[in-house]
Amino acid sequence: MTSRLFSLFALLAFTSILHAQSEATARYQVYGGYTFLSNSINGVPGSRQPLNGWEGSLAFPSWRSLRFQLAAYGYLGSNLNAPQHVYFILAGGQYGRQFGREFAFVEALAGTGGINNNWGANATNGETASFSTFVGGGLDTPLTRHFAFRVGGGYQWANFALAPPTLPNVPYRIPGLPNNFGRISTGCVWDF
Repeated sequence: MTSRLFSLFALLAFTSILHAQSEATARYQVYGGYTFLSNSINGVPGSRQPLNGWEGSLAFPSWRSLRFQLAAYGYLGSNLNAPQHVYFILAGGQYGRQFGREFAFVEALAGTGGINNNWGANATNGETASFSTFVGGGLDTPLTRHFAFRVGGGYQWANFALAPPTLPNVPYRIPGLPNNFGRISTGCVWDF
């Protein structure tokens, strides 16, 4: 499954590069910065803790204002006496337009998320992988010819679940375990 997903991303990136070679203003974008997740993975009602982390992405040259993007970001924190070491690796599309000096964009990404195995309350074991999606947007304000300051945000979905219990007929789904998250980020973009 992972090799098929990687092959698909490589094919999309390659076709994006081929199309972009014909566009004179096409450029790659590398982004790095700070990101904030609205809740921890085990943040049930009454015990919600936001997570802080890093974000990095690579956007390929655009074709008709649409570009292919690879993104990775991670968060560190703790909640309910359990460590939260979360990361996401996503890929998808970014559509952007120039408005004066600013560049506004929307993006839709999908991929995988991972977390340490003892993320449940009181370090209970949980599943370590989840499909994840992100829909959002942002604004780039140029600082120099090749650098810009970016502010972005959006909606993140992930479905991490606790590990099934070894005893039969013991429930393990906690009511209120979050799947929906808000995410904001800020940092610098290098256009080359």
